[in-house]
Amino acid sequence: MTRRPRVSVVQYLNTAPLVWGMQHGREQGRFELELTTPARCADDLAARRVDVGIIPAIEYQRIDNLEIIPGLAIASKAPVRSVMIFSRVPLPEVRTVALDHSSRTSVALTTILLRHFYRREFEGLFSDPDLDAMLARADAALLIGDPALARPSPARAPYAYDLASEWRKFTGLPFVFALWAGHPEARLGEIGPDFAASRDYGLAHIDEIAAEYAPRLGTTPDDVKVYLTRNIDYTLDEDNLKGLRLFYRLAREHGLIPAEKSLQFASGLISAAPAG
Repeated sequence: MTRRPRVSVVQYLNTAPLVWGMQHGREQGRFELELTTPARCADDLAARRVDVGIIPAIEYQRIDNLEIIPGLAIASKAPVRSVMIFSRVPLPEVRTVALDHSSRTSVALTTILLRHFYRREFEGLFSDPDLDAMLARADAALLIGDPALARPSPARAPYAYDLASEWRKFTGLPFVFALWAGHPEARLGEIGPDFAASRDYGLAHIDEIAAEYAPRLGTTPDDVKVYLTRNIDYTLDEDNLKGLRLFYRLAREHGLIPAEKSLQFASGLISAAPAG
């Protein structure tokens, strides 16, 4: 019996539409899903413990010999809401930032925003995603994913910065947070269409996703639907690619990656726009 491809998936709300078809649709049973953190997705793919992973975008530049499934991403053309800096002081005055250790792209984005655009040197302190503990040891805290969606009271963090909005403010471009990627032997050209179909199924069943996740997050189904349809963009279109390439260039300039390699897409696949 042929082994099912192993797929590493971030266990945040924003990934749910991408794998909804693998969990509930026609793609169900075709893949072995492993739910984990963004950083672990990258580590497992680098170590070849999985065949495909939804990896932090910065990790494409750090892991050798990867291919990208075209047309699919976790990106934002608007405020993203789930990648936030909560701060006790205005961002241009920040000297120390507690960084969620499960994040890598957002850590790189924080570095670029502060050093390149705000011309601000800072000390990064890696931490568990506990806002109170983070703000007890630093001026500001970077939170990603579901923990970032639970906004603190202004008394705890009077300043809040949405990093996709900050990026767009300075560049005019959307930001890509994560990509589906794998090594060539994963045969992405064969299995890639299942990933696009799974996303399309998820986007067609947003109401079901919202009903399941809203109680977990202590919010309303309508709020979940807004987040998944307006704040998150699941494509890798030309505007998103422009933002991604600029991010890589700035990451190289600031020593966050050793070199800037070109985007290598899986052969035999075309860009997968959501089914309309």
